[in-house]
Amino acid sequence: MERNIIVLNKDDERFPFFLKNINNAPKALYCIGNLDILNKPAVAVVGARKCSEYGRQIAQKIGRMLASNDVVTVSGMAIGIDTNAHLGALKNGGKTIAVLGQGVDICYPKSNKALYEKIIKEGLVISEYPPGTEPRPFQFPLRNRIISAISDAVTVVEAGSGSGSLITAEIAAEQGKEIIAVPGNINSRSSIGSNLLIREGAIPLIVIDD
Repeated sequence: MERNIIVLNKDDERFPFFLKNINNAPKALYCIGNLDILNKPAVAVVGARKCSEYGRQIAQKIGRMLASNDVVTVSGMAIGIDTNAHLGALKNGGKTIAVLGQGVDICYPKSNKALYEKIIKEGLVISEYPPGTEPRPFQFPLRNRIISAISDAVTVVEAGSGSGSLITAEIAAEQGKEIIAVPGNINSRSSIGSNLLIREGAIPLIVIDD
């Protein structure tokens, strides 16, 4: 299907300022959707693919709260926490940006086809990979630097000890971004990473208003 794909090179004034100045900055961004939200106040919401019902509920609540305060929700459109963060923002009439690990013309995972189409219509989908680029495992950790760079803060909802969300948090800290973590059940493997972030100095999200 033909898409209205917009290419932003680094010298384009619409290219995000902080993204332009990070290490290993992408040479270009491929975008589908509303470019106006690319440089608005934004918070990344990330977490485990295999998340709990608690994690799903919190991710949606955060997305809704950000939307009600005119803050863009940024995530990676993976199943689990990412999906629910996007859904929460969209349900409350807010804006959301999905940073993909493949070409913007390819929906992955395929189960998120309806979400992908809704984000294109009401938000923005971006990638550093040219159209037609298939998803490959090594591309997803790389895209995390983009998620944090275009966000003012990164919120980790649930994360296991080896979660890619911890990579995002580490990169965000190097970029000088605020790190927020949702406290989780200490008996749950999916909360080990987010609880460790709090121990290491991340701001605990005690209530959604935080």
